[in-house]
Amino acid sequence: MGEIWAWLLFFFILIGILVMLVFQLVCLADLEFDYINPYDSSSRINKTVLPEFITQGVLCFLFLLTGHWVMSLLCIPYLYYNVRLYLRRQHLVDVTEIFNLLSWEKKQRIIKLGYIVVLLFISLFWMIYNALEDDD
Repeated sequence: MGEIWAWLLFFFILIGILVMLVFQLVCLADLEFDYINPYDSSSRINKTVLPEFITQGVLCFLFLLTGHWVMSLLCIPYLYYNVRLYLRRQHLVDVTEIFNLLSWEKKQRIIKLGYIVVLLFISLFWMIYNALEDDD
């Protein structure tokens, strides 16, 4: 029964990361279509970047703590990329350069979104598998 609760927690953490990434993509799309000014867009995105990084780090640590080694290994590249961005101080969106880097920022977040969706489906599979296994 504990495994189901762990996978349920992982699932909701991944949903939280997914929501943060979709919010960032919506802000970038609004900026692209001139629904929002660059300052508001970059400040909204920058408020969600660090919580996204921290949440993903906590998820990777929880996978490691609960003994789900394969899922932890699948999280390592994403965690490494986030740490590398943070250490190089490239994790925040610059107001003055946002229009020049708009396509790159959108592409970066779409790739992250795809990665998180894959992890979400794997997590959902293992949650259902463990729930069915407990019924036996």
